[in-house]
Amino acid sequence: MIDALIAGKLYGQPAQRMDKAGKPFAVAKVRAAAADGESLFVNVIAFDAGPCDALLALADGDSVALAGSITPRIWTDKEGNSRPSLDMVATQVLTAYHVKRKRAAMDASKPQPQAAPLAHESLDF
Repeated sequence: MIDALIAGKLYGQPAQRMDKAGKPFAVAKVRAAAADGESLFVNVIAFDAGPCDALLALADGDSVALAGSITPRIWTDKEGNSRPSLDMVATQVLTAYHVKRKRAAMDASKPQPQAAPLAHESLDF
């Protein structure tokens, strides 16, 4: 497997499913731009609660960045042409909403400048 960071737009609505043990997971399809101007489909699956919730909160056409492990695949289109695709197990999901939240958290954690003491407060008698 290959660790990757992929950005693109959701193709269709993400869905929640259950495994044989009854544990929920999420699946989605992302369309990412390839170097040759074509689009590359990424079949995404997420098992952890955080990435699952983030995916399920999105809708068709939303921009998303995903981190996780990928496996290259090939599929055949209606004309019989072989096309590349990727299967990804997402461990992190980042959206515009997350960027705003992270920036706000970063700003809140920065030390605030302290006001300079007044002239009469700095005199020691």
